[in-house]
Amino acid sequence: MPDKENGTGIVYASKPLSYSGRVIEDFWFRFENGKVVDHGAAKNVEALDELLNTDEGSRHLGEVALISYDSSISNLDILFFNTLFDENASCHLALGRCYPENVEGGIEMTEDELKAAGGNTSTNHVDFMFGTEDMTVTGVTFDGKKIKVFENGNFVI
Repeated sequence: MPDKENGTGIVYASKPLSYSGRVIEDFWFRFENGKVVDHGAAKNVEALDELLNTDEGSRHLGEVALISYDSSISNLDILFFNTLFDENASCHLALGRCYPENVEGGIEMTEDELKAAGGNTSTNHVDFMFGTEDMTVTGVTFDGKKIKVFENGNFVI
């Protein structure tokens, strides 16, 4: 579960997103302190506007998932336009509500307690894909040590 107040940079979607009956293509988000402050799309940017303006939590992350590029769903090279299938084809992020079970005692927490723990609340939880065949991910530990997690789109073992 990402900390809703952290994260700065730009993320580019690697696959189209079907949202509210429209397909959004070639889109991106710019984050500052965990919040989307700018965005764009080659097609159906107004659908992104609607998503982001649903509520305050729709501008923050609720999920980060690392999925190997070399996976059975990815290797099909088919876009299902159904998040339950498509999210397993690529690394993905979700704007909106977090999964409270990712925090010890999160299921029992009130919304305010979840927010205090860094969790995001929203009426939305919308996944979009950002993983690519050439993606590298480097993790940074609390003591500043850098550890390569992904290389060439897949987990480093």
